[in-house]
Amino acid sequence: MTCRGTRWTAAIAALVAWAMVCGARGEAQQNVNDVQVHSYHVQGNVWMLAAGPFNAAVSIGDEGVLVVDTMVEPLADKLLAEIARLAGDKPIRHIINTHSHPDHVGGNPAVSRAGRSIVAGNFAAQVGQEASNQATIFAHENTLLRMGQLKPPLAFVGMPTDTFFTGQKDIFFNGEAVQMFHQPAAHTDGDVIVFFRRSDVIVAGDVYVNTTFPIVQAGQGGSFQGVIDALNRIIGLTVPKEKQEAGTYVIPGHGRLADEADVVEYRDMNTIIRDRVKDAIAKGMTLEQVKAARLVRDYEGRYGASTGFWTTDNFVEAVYRSLTPARPAGQSR
Repeated sequence: MTCRGTRWTAAIAALVAWAMVCGARGEAQQNVNDVQVHSYHVQGNVWMLAAGPFNAAVSIGDEGVLVVDTMVEPLADKLLAEIARLAGDKPIRHIINTHSHPDHVGGNPAVSRAGRSIVAGNFAAQVGQEASNQATIFAHENTLLRMGQLKPPLAFVGMPTDTFFTGQKDIFFNGEAVQMFHQPAAHTDGDVIVFFRRSDVIVAGDVYVNTTFPIVQAGQGGSFQGVIDALNRIIGLTVPKEKQEAGTYVIPGHGRLADEADVVEYRDMNTIIRDRVKDAIAKGMTLEQVKAARLVRDYEGRYGASTGFWTTDNFVEAVYRSLTPARPAGQSR
């Protein structure tokens, strides 16, 4: 069981890593030719869309379609085909990006072009035909800034059109409140948790995955404690139905549909790891000593990997560096 889980985790991490850093579209197409987009009704207006390791979500109702994340660029046509199968001729009105990585925003240009903005009155003439024939894209301001640094660059039509820099943005769509909560310094510095209040579904982005240890992108403003804070935010929003099962559902950035109990288990694991590593740092242990001590060995079989982009060693190093107190300027280590 452990070996099988480790191989699967490594495969997932490798494919996600390719999506995050690979700029070769030909290679990308080859990697996803056999990947199909499947949909699962969660509850209320919300459906989960899954294609291999990539997740997205849609809200479908009288006002049209809202898409949360758009997977990788080569899957855009399959994603749109599945949305059309579910929604018929209902227009795609909005896109929300949970953060800036290509495995979550790569399909933005195609999905945006397939959508239609909601404009009316005198403003419709000012917007123009071209701009109105695309979906509105919501994201945190930091996500917009980091999307501008993608290589190769994303087409302009796929860039966010409605950003915010506060802790929260709310819209009302398909008969329910849709809340976007910014989680600073978590997976990145632009992470957003999306909460469909009436449907009682959360789309977590990569602040919660259940296939690997958390991927902490320190170079993009991420931190390990920020991931734990984001998990606690999700737990604060979720309400279980009976015996800690069902109730509020959580769609992770990668992995299977979850509920509060799943997120609590993942949060608890990371809290335990944080405390172990903080204790090791307080005792003066070096990074190599912490790695040798295998402080996460009881979780490696489920979440660890020895090869690929995000190995267990990569995770431990990210945690160690994230939790090590900053030294005063000019003081050597």
